[in-house]
Amino acid sequence: MPHNKTKQASESPYQIQVLDRALGALETLAHRGPDLSLTQLSEALELHKSTAHRLIRVLERHRLVEKNTNNGKYRLGLKLFELGTRAVSQLDLRERARPFLEKVMLSTGETVHLCVYDEGEVVYVDKMEPARSVRMASTVGRRNPAYCTAVGKAMMAHLPQDEVEAAAQRHGMKRLTRNTICTLLELQAELAKVRAQGYAVDNEENEEGLSCVGAAVWGFSPYPLAAISVSGPTFRVTSDKIPLVAQAVMAGAAELSRELGHQDAMAEGEGGSRLTEAHSTQV
Repeated sequence: MPHNKTKQASESPYQIQVLDRALGALETLAHRGPDLSLTQLSEALELHKSTAHRLIRVLERHRLVEKNTNNGKYRLGLKLFELGTRAVSQLDLRERARPFLEKVMLSTGETVHLCVYDEGEVVYVDKMEPARSVRMASTVGRRNPAYCTAVGKAMMAHLPQDEVEAAAQRHGMKRLTRNTICTLLELQAELAKVRAQGYAVDNEENEEGLSCVGAAVWGFSPYPLAAISVSGPTFRVTSDKIPLVAQAVMAGAAELSRELGHQDAMAEGEGGSRLTEAHSTQV
């Protein structure tokens, strides 16, 4: 028994050190990535290259890290996104988001949704409705395809390409209206536009007569944690009003992102410039 206790005591610091190094590798990829070579990782972690390689192999086996087949470099794996998505319910996201949803609703006068991404679909986590006789009919807990919704495209735009392709293959890209994007090539072009302007638009792609504007919400993960959207009848959410609606949605998403601990340029630097651009376009 004493021998076993001695052995456990001697192994414990080493096991803690390995865990500490693994977390350090994930932090390094999150802040210095998206893609880093093994040499860059070993230098950043101050580890011998062979030690860093063994560490990365373990993380890769658990899908916490993945190798980019195009350049041989490493990046954060989709398992982290999966864990982050499942952790949403534990963050009490709805309660923390409510003040920001209300602010967006009051500034736009339309229905506001909070959604999360789940393997090619969006799940409606919460909504706030204005006191209007004509408004969007939706239900918390409902699922919709991600490729034809503003919230879905707002989040998909920041996912790895292979995840976008996998979602398209898993669910297909069925035509729901005359405006629905039905090919992967069209979707990729649309997602590039979303990344450039900072928000996504659903121009009657999921439902006739309904238009939506969505923006991603960020936390500590390199991938979006959720998305906020404004939805309303197309006769109110007209093309000339979309820049103004986008300004409100991006502002709400950026404020909620900061509330959730996000400090990256996406929420502060780039988000601010995109708000200015949207406002200038509207004016």
